[in-house]
Amino acid sequence: MAETRTLLRPSFETMEPAFRTQPYNLEAEQAVLGAVLVNNEAYHRVEDFLAAEDFYEPIHQKIFATCAQWIADGRIADHKTLFHLFDTDPALKDLDGARYLARLAAAAETVVDVVHYGRVVHDLALKRRLIRVGEDIVNRAYDREQPTSGREQIEQAEHELFALAETGRTGGAFRPFPTVLAAAVRHIESAWHKAGRVTGVPTRLEGLDQKLGGLQPSDLIILAGRPSMGKTALGVTIAANAAATARPEEERVPGRPPGYVVGLFSLEMSAEQLATRLLSAESQIPSDELRRGQLGAEDWPRLVRASQHLAGLGLYIDDTPALTVAGLRTRARRLKRTVGLDLVVVDYLQLLRGSGQYGPGNRVQEVSEITQGLKALAKELNVPVLALSQLSRAVESRDDKRPMLSDLRESGSIEQDADVVMFVFREEYYLSRAVPTQRENETTEKFQQRYQEWVQRCEKVHNKAEIIIAKQRNGPIGNVFLQFDAAYGRFRNLEASSYPEGYY
Repeated sequence: MAETRTLLRPSFETMEPAFRTQPYNLEAEQAVLGAVLVNNEAYHRVEDFLAAEDFYEPIHQKIFATCAQWIADGRIADHKTLFHLFDTDPALKDLDGARYLARLAAAAETVVDVVHYGRVVHDLALKRRLIRVGEDIVNRAYDREQPTSGREQIEQAEHELFALAETGRTGGAFRPFPTVLAAAVRHIESAWHKAGRVTGVPTRLEGLDQKLGGLQPSDLIILAGRPSMGKTALGVTIAANAAATARPEEERVPGRPPGYVVGLFSLEMSAEQLATRLLSAESQIPSDELRRGQLGAEDWPRLVRASQHLAGLGLYIDDTPALTVAGLRTRARRLKRTVGLDLVVVDYLQLLRGSGQYGPGNRVQEVSEITQGLKALAKELNVPVLALSQLSRAVESRDDKRPMLSDLRESGSIEQDADVVMFVFREEYYLSRAVPTQRENETTEKFQQRYQEWVQRCEKVHNKAEIIIAKQRNGPIGNVFLQFDAAYGRFRNLEASSYPEGYY
């Protein structure tokens, strides 16, 4: 009876039962355990993806967990050293305790590839968990007393499936330095072929591309600003410019858009509102006229040409509100798999939701989880992630309204996780709300002089925006000046003569 349970027990893959059973393979589990008991180095080949709970047989879970603990402590874990631990174990009593370990070790003499058997065990464990997740989804949907809506249940199901997909991921590992060095040289060679300028995803805003070298793969880029500064307009401008830029011939993929593929997650505005902004910028028809339908006969041809141009861009918009980081990551991965993906834009960071494990009073921890998730997404997909962010009201209380790193909401996690932090600042916005009035005991002549100075300042900064690069891990910081066309909601390059003195 005991022998049948140890080595001759039929596996899931060989059984043909009259009813469905949980998927498992005891022979594969025994092969892994035996290989570890014979040579503890085998454990290090599977520890990255295999856990004790992956084993179907509870006894096997206990043996693997014990071996893992002993090996972690620097002790040898074989059937002899573990003999006394399992000789009197009640769970192993009907298997003749420690002799079962000896049989596992003896049977492992024919095991050649422990990784293969470990993968079998792990894959069957994933299938069992997938069954449980599916059962939970069905049960929640059937439960009429369930307070969550259908959409919320879908979001929960996506989160559970995402967490399951992440189980046992083994993408990370040590890479020999010569391999890393060769990759770095190839990157430098690619930059040389591009005349040493844009090596990442181009924004087509010359000042930004010169400072950043384009948006670099695996970077988390934060673009922050106060309301009405133009964060969304700049984010959409960068997304559209990248999608409209033809990638180098050697990087093109047949059947995919010739430009860079951009995934834009808009948690604040609808996809239709963003499309209207893009149409306004492309056709140079004021967006408020488009919204009200105030179009003349000469406007329609421009609108048609603009829509035809935009329709050919590799720009994909997801306007799902209150999206979680897990949901965003799932959709970005799906887009990369089906169409390709070169840039992710998120508008904006504070509207994303975390996993829900933090209460309402732990917003800082939740934002930390969100920024870490976005950085992980950038590294996993090897694409830049441009996340827009709000600034605290502390800016408004200062005479100099230019933002700084400490103005970031929940600044600790955002500043720490970001590779690049940029602020968009328009002095015109504040000047237009600070029209001078004559002070008490101020002469008319003095007031007129002060008023004229204000007018001159307004003219100097009219339709100009300042992009402050406050942090860049792998490059310089500094300021970039752009033209901001408020009527069309777009940013563009300034003429060289329009740059303030001291900036390039």
